[in-house]
Amino acid sequence: MQRRPITESAGERFRVSVREERPLQVAGAINAFTAKLAEAAGFRALYLSGGGVAANSLGLPDLGISTMDDVLIDVRRITDASALPLLVDIDTGWGSAFNIARTIRSMIKAGAAAVHIEDQVGAKRCGHRPGKELVPPEEMADRIKASVDARTDEAFVIMARTDALASEGLDAAIARAQAYVAAGADMIFAEAVTELPMYTEFRQAVGVPILANITEFGQTPLWTRDELAQAGVDIVLYCCAAYRAMNAAALKVYEAIRAEGTQRSVMPLMQTREQLYKYLGYHAYEQKLDTLFAKEKKTP
Repeated sequence: MQRRPITESAGERFRVSVREERPLQVAGAINAFTAKLAEAAGFRALYLSGGGVAANSLGLPDLGISTMDDVLIDVRRITDASALPLLVDIDTGWGSAFNIARTIRSMIKAGAAAVHIEDQVGAKRCGHRPGKELVPPEEMADRIKASVDARTDEAFVIMARTDALASEGLDAAIARAQAYVAAGADMIFAEAVTELPMYTEFRQAVGVPILANITEFGQTPLWTRDELAQAGVDIVLYCCAAYRAMNAAALKVYEAIRAEGTQRSVMPLMQTREQLYKYLGYHAYEQKLDTLFAKEKKTP
């Protein structure tokens, strides 16, 4: 039930994982239980999607509506449930330099290992939707500087995301990424990449680890881990795959129960009670209860 004490900071654990697994596969975990499942499957790092929080925790679209506190609730739950380092989507940082600084300090206190902050305007859009508006590179550099200056743990990772490829082209997106590294970004997230060699150009130009967001139903093809490794990618993110599958299964279950008056036909979609107990460590908790009750019965 209890994990061994951890001496390294979350940021240090994330950096070690990036160095040791090439490329590092990062699993999107929308809640504490899926974090446990990803850990059991062998992943070495987790991710909390801002769009995922908006959709799954709030029932809202990914349009900059959620707040820092909305995301922090899920961050704390995940870091309490799993020792894996967590990368968190903080959108544009939720305000001015002062707000961004508060965001960074709050994420560190909540146990996050890393964040990515993006160069869209405050009223942002999903990275794979049209109509994205960007702030000037200088403004984004200020966001990064505010993030770096606010760190209470030097190992905490500040990752800069650029959405410039779709509207400004590859050269401009790379120039932005270089400016963000010069401002202090530890890693780069190039969103909505459409051609595999683009990652190679980003990696060669910025000289820091780069992340590929391999998300379904978007602008980026579903390249394999090995293909991305050959292109120089350091981190492969699967941001939404698990919760998309969960949501599709849930809808099928609801529709079947409503139409058929029973859940029998959709039982194969379900995790069994014993599987649930396995990943929760349920029986270990129950054994503790049994021991406690046994002691109480012996007490005169």
